[in-house]
Amino acid sequence: MMLQIYAVLIFLIILFLASALRILREYQRGVVFLLGRFWKVKGPGLVVIIPIVQQMVRVDLRTVVLDVPTQDVISRDNVSVKVNAVVYFRVIDPERAIIQVEDFMKATSQLSQTTLRSVLGQHELDEMLAERDRLNKDVRAILDQQTDAWGIKVSNVEIKHVDLDESMIRAIARQAEAERARRAKIIHAEGEQQAAEKLLEAARILSQQPQAIQLRYLETLTEVAGDKSHTLVFPLPMDLLEPLLGSRMQQDK
Repeated sequence: MMLQIYAVLIFLIILFLASALRILREYQRGVVFLLGRFWKVKGPGLVVIIPIVQQMVRVDLRTVVLDVPTQDVISRDNVSVKVNAVVYFRVIDPERAIIQVEDFMKATSQLSQTTLRSVLGQHELDEMLAERDRLNKDVRAILDQQTDAWGIKVSNVEIKHVDLDESMIRAIARQAEAERARRAKIIHAEGEQQAAEKLLEAARILSQQPQAIQLRYLETLTEVAGDKSHTLVFPLPMDLLEPLLGSRMQQDK
């Protein structure tokens, strides 16, 4: 009989220890409630919980990677896009994360979706595509401010994809092609302007030295003579013949 009593006592002690002893890892904390009231945050290591009287809720302090589902966003210039993102956050105050909000994971997810739509809806499509880093910082700042009351720290927000429909992609391609054509025309016009300025400057220099004009004329004849054409007709300026005619006339006298 005594052996049965001892066996029952040993079983009860083992059952008590199994339900009272908890082991929390380095990245875990336990929010302990005493008769329904918050008592303290325990851990890591070995934690003793009095059964029935005390209850403990485990909280993970590691950074959580939250995938924000694809959201339909209408930009400020009335373009419909689909945007998804990823949010990095962690619990810094286990007490508030358990007491102040029912499910901090679900609450952070829902808040991330609404904030993403709100922030991106205030910008045009070009800003969404070209200024993604600034938009990430804006979304992160708003989320971090809102979740601070829940004991949560949002460390980073990254917009992963901004998807457009086919018609919008074709319109953007046409716009980019028109922009490239516009730039090409501007570059060509600037080149023509610079060439005209150089030609004007060269004409001014040549007009001050008539001999330079003759030398340039002879150089041009040399270049033309190098072509494969058999017959070459060119005008002969009288300025080149004046020295020869003058010497001939002196000999006749």
